[in-house]
Amino acid sequence: MVGHLPRVLTLMTVLIVALTLSGCGDERPEQIAQYQQLTQQRLNLLASSLNDNQLRNATLLKQYTSILAKRQPDLTPLLEELAKDASTEGPMFQSLTRRYKDLSNSTNFIDLDQQLAEAQNVYQAADTSLYNDMLSDPVNVVADMSKGQLARVNAISREAEALANGTDGSGAGSQLVGNPAYGSWQNNSSGTSIWAWYGMYAMFSNFTRPIGYDRWSGNRGYSYYNDVGRYRYTSPKQATSQAKTFEQTKKRFNSQGKRFDSPYAKTRTGSTSLSRQSASTPKASSTTQSASRKFRSSYSKDSSFRNSSSRTSRGVRRGK
Repeated sequence: MVGHLPRVLTLMTVLIVALTLSGCGDERPEQIAQYQQLTQQRLNLLASSLNDNQLRNATLLKQYTSILAKRQPDLTPLLEELAKDASTEGPMFQSLTRRYKDLSNSTNFIDLDQQLAEAQNVYQAADTSLYNDMLSDPVNVVADMSKGQLARVNAISREAEALANGTDGSGAGSQLVGNPAYGSWQNNSSGTSIWAWYGMYAMFSNFTRPIGYDRWSGNRGYSYYNDVGRYRYTSPKQATSQAKTFEQTKKRFNSQGKRFDSPYAKTRTGSTSLSRQSASTPKASSTTQSASRKFRSSYSKDSSFRNSSSRTSRGVRRGK
């Protein structure tokens, strides 16, 4: 009996360890599933709110585009495209829907931490108050196109913004530049990243010269997406693409002995009367910082792209 004691103790130790591990199982998959369920409810509510004209900025967007189309009929195709953001057909709502669907496939993410963070972000982004704030960008694009005849919303005037930030980055459609729902940064033959509009939004190119990433980074004006909502309204893949553009531009500047700062290193002045939900949104700069670290790590010999710097352990809560 004494001879069997070590083996019995070893077996008991293994069982205790196994039970301990099973009692402390990974909660992240369950949290992701809970967020998916809650997000579906929020998306349904957001869709009905848009369809029933319950979002103030969505209503203003419809009114503004209709008014300006009557005054400037040649802009009608572009204005009709912008008006889609007041419905479920707009690129921002469609982006949320795609991101929600992508949550069901873990292979879309580098690890559970990123998948859980994305589940949290999509859940928050589908909040009606936050989404209403986000719609201030297309509303203000139309307001600026009216040359002051239509007032901006949730933002200071164009003149006050330029004075506060010391920039002139207020060309037509400027609030949408950098937002992956409307375009993307593409390298030209010289290696410079130029903003390329999607579809009908390319009409903005008729009013402004090509927008280079390096100049835009230091001279951009305020927009809700770039200065407040980017953390919530950017998918991991989009954040990685943004980080890649920044890293490439920074490398090019470094080779010339010049310094290049992220376009999100400094938050621009310009927001007014945003919701409580927007006030508690993480800084937009954190999106680039996190994505840049993961982008660089994918090319490092000493680290795996599947390693995460931290583990998200927060439980699922309704709202913030």
